Amino acid sequence: MMHKIVIDAAVPYIKGVFEPYFEQVVYAPGAAIDAAMVADAEALVIRTRTKCNAALLEGSAVKVIATATIGYDHIDREWCASHGIAAYNAPGCNADGVMEYVFAALKVFGRERPLEGATLGVIGVGQVGHRVADMGRELGYKVLENDPPLQVAGGGGRCLTGLDNLLEHSDIVTIHIPLWPQNRNFAGAAFFEKIKPGAIFINASRGGIVDEEALLSARGRLSKIAIDVWKGEPDINPALLAAADIATPHIAGYTIVGKINGTVASVRNVANELDIAPLKGFAIEHNYKPYDIDSYDILADDAALRADPARFEALRTEYRLRG
Repeated sequence: MMHKIVIDAAVPYIKGVFEPYFEQVVYAPGAAIDAAMVADAEALVIRTRTKCNAALLEGSAVKVIATATIGYDHIDREWCASHGIAAYNAPGCNADGVMEYVFAALKVFGRERPLEGATLGVIGVGQVGHRVADMGRELGYKVLENDPPLQVAGGGGRCLTGLDNLLEHSDIVTIHIPLWPQNRNFAGAAFFEKIKPGAIFINASRGGIVDEEALLSARGRLSKIAIDVWKGEPDINPALLAAADIATPHIAGYTIVGKINGTVASVRNVANELDIAPLKGFAIEHNYKPYDIDSYDILADDAALRADPARFEALRTEYRLRG
């Protein structure tokens, strides 16, 4: 039996899973997980609110970090690797939920402006983006895809185009790229200068991908904006909140199936790294749908955030998962 594991209390379906294998299982809010708490822990299961860097981990007993999220910019992976700490994310865990979000937003926007036959530009066609692109085609959109790393690697079977071409010809632009250092402020002034006038813009990737001031300056060029992710969360930009047509508190991927997938991946990653044989094939049986575009009331999430933006973090933590 191992000594201790620390788990973000907001990770669902995980209580009771690790108790037979650790002397201590500590559940805490993600932002409250600190160096003292993890000093004698072999494992962490976290979400985006726990910053895993030298300040948290220096001198600790941590051997493995598993984040129950697609994104991993909250983990200093280079530092972890250099200190013998394995770090894992959960690729694709909430991809269907984010895809659901995009098309729920477009369904709302389509009430005012017919979108039949519109060109959908998808930037980043990894786990999330390729689902968005494929669903777009299924729903009758013309689709343009851009993904420079994938293009360099040969395209991965996707038909890719350049960013300038996508921006010039897309009626809808949706971003699904990771927040790597080189991608910070990816959508800046030059990006919005090239975007097709009257385009719809959606960001459900990471807040740091978009230069919010540049987006606000370009507001007059865009017909509609949907924003789920923000710089400085949970303290969001009130001007952008006011400018967005749909504004939500970083919940695009918050479906029951997405959360189940993230938890399953995290449990298996810890089990594989620490050789906990009974948990290596951990699964959660369920009958939930991975997405339901027609039933998702995205405007209810928008209304909740606008009613009290200061509750951004609480809205995420207390969110009634879709599904």
